[in-house]
This record gives sequence, C-alpha cells and structure tokens, in this order.
Amino acid sequence: MRILGVDPGLTRCGIGVIDVDAGRRAQFVHVEVVRSSRDLPLAERLGAIGRGVERALDEFAPDRVALERVFAQHNLRSVMGTAQISGVVLYAADRRGLGVELHTPSEVKAAVTGYGSAEKQQVQTMVQRILRLAEPPKPADAADALALALCSAWKSPVQAAERGAAAASSDVSGGLTPAQAAWREAERRAVAGARRG
Repeated sequence: MRILGVDPGLTRCGIGVIDVDAGRRAQFVHVEVVRSSRDLPLAERLGAIGRGVERALDEFAPDRVALERVFAQHNLRSVMGTAQISGVVLYAADRRGLGVELHTPSEVKAAVTGYGSAEKQQVQTMVQRILRLAEPPKPADAADALALALCSAWKSPVQAAERGAAAASSDVSGGLTPAQAAWREAERRAVAGARRG
C-alpha cells in the first residue's frame, strides 16, 4: 500500500510518500516541501500549494492520504492557513477517489516515538530510523508529513492489537507495546478534547 502524508501549511506544506508491505514495514518513496510566498494574494498561495499537492497525488498515485487534523491553537492566523490548505488537500483527494485519514499531532507523535508529547527533533530522528534514511528529513514539515503517513500505516494494527488485548485481559496495558499504549492514550485524549470543544 502506498500512503501520501500531508503536513498542511500555507507557507510550507510537507508531502511525504511511503510504501507499506503486508507486515507493516515502511519504505521511503518521496518527500518534499511545497512553499508559497507570504507576499502573494491568498488565492495564489492556495493555488501554489494545491498544484504541488495535486502533482504529488498524480505522480505517486497513493492508495490513501493521511492529513493532520486541524486543531485550535493560540495563533488564529496559523490555524486559518492550516484549515484552508486542509480543505485544498481534501478536495484534491476526493477528486481522485482517495480516502483521507485525519490524525492529531499527538497521535502522530505517539505512533512514531511512543510519546504523544515528543519534540520535533525526536519525531525527525525516529522517522529517519524507521525509514532507514541517511539523515533526518528537514525541515520539520517534511518529517511531519512522513510521520503522518507512518501513523496511517500503523493505525489499523494498533486498533486490532487493542481489540485483542481487551478480549484477553482487562489490564490497562493488556498486550500493547509502550508505543501502542501511548498512542491509545493520545487517541482517547483527542476524542475527549473534541467532545469538550
């Protein structure tokens, strides 16, 4: 399966592509950061990022797309840009009949590092190790896009392990690895936060 991850941003939009085999082993395919100038009108900025995303979708023909879920921050302008680019990505994927999975930053960090509050450098280092790259992907937007794709690749096995663990034992950690347990907790917090919001 081929997964294209997108770390949405109006100035820098990370795009990462991986292939995943039946054993959930991931292989690096491509990474890039599409940019738009702050000096351009909004429509032109959206168009520049949108064309970059569409080029990647057409060139790499993924089976699905993984996209960072927009969440509230203190910087409203940053959230608006992220939301606008997310809409562009959702539209481009829908035009190609592709499913899109949305993941919160804490889910992605937990999936890749085992810790939902990991720092950017930790995510970059783990993406490098997992994909056997010569150096960490830079800038952080590139590493985040690959991390999103990895999160999407591993989400189903974690849920399956969680179901099996729940059936086998009522213990909180019942059979999950530390990374899977951290991921489960990150998902629970994200759902609880969404309900409160």
